[in-house]
Amino acid sequence: MTGALRVAVSTVIFSLRGERLMIPLVRRTRDPFAGRWALPGGWLGAEEGLDDAAARTLADTTGLSASWLEQLYAFGDVDRSPDRVVSIVYWALLRSDLVEAQRSAAGAPENVEWFDVDALPPLAFDHADIVAYGAWRLRNKVGYSRIAAGLLPDEFTLTELRSVYEAVLGRRMDPSNFRRLIEGSPALVPTEGMRTGSHRPARLYRYDAELDSIDPGPLSS
Repeated sequence: MTGALRVAVSTVIFSLRGERLMIPLVRRTRDPFAGRWALPGGWLGAEEGLDDAAARTLADTTGLSASWLEQLYAFGDVDRSPDRVVSIVYWALLRSDLVEAQRSAAGAPENVEWFDVDALPPLAFDHADIVAYGAWRLRNKVGYSRIAAGLLPDEFTLTELRSVYEAVLGRRMDPSNFRRLIEGSPALVPTEGMRTGSHRPARLYRYDAELDSIDPGPLSS
């Protein structure tokens, strides 16, 4: 190990595609781990704040701004890189409708590809451990907060909301029990809108931005 300590900022970016929880990865073009997939990130600029660096990384990778961006953890094991590197890792949520619209309009940036979080290729450095920790954090937090809204449009049906929970938690939920639990939350606000289609119209809901908890819960239990 050589060189002075350096600080990097990486971001675990979650979105949905259908019923799957997905993350974007970047293929490395140089050693170490040339050709391997890695989390998007880069060196922290001398005049750059941590939050700004995470937002920049996300924009460079996806062309979008996050609906949820939060610091996850600092990873600094001595042997995690050939040089001494501490990574400040953030996690972010992107609305699936915006991701699909951006991909259709412009395509994915060079060297970026989206992967199912439960079927990842071999990753560089300790990034597999970082992704696992981020997914664990998401799956725990989704049960007691309104964080699921970060993966949804501003207005959504209860079926769409249940699909988010099922994708994040990796299991099916009974529709009747889910409706009973979630409709008791003061954070969930019914709107006048309806979603129409091949099935009967469904009420649209939104989250009250002033309330963070989705009491009752936790839905993850």
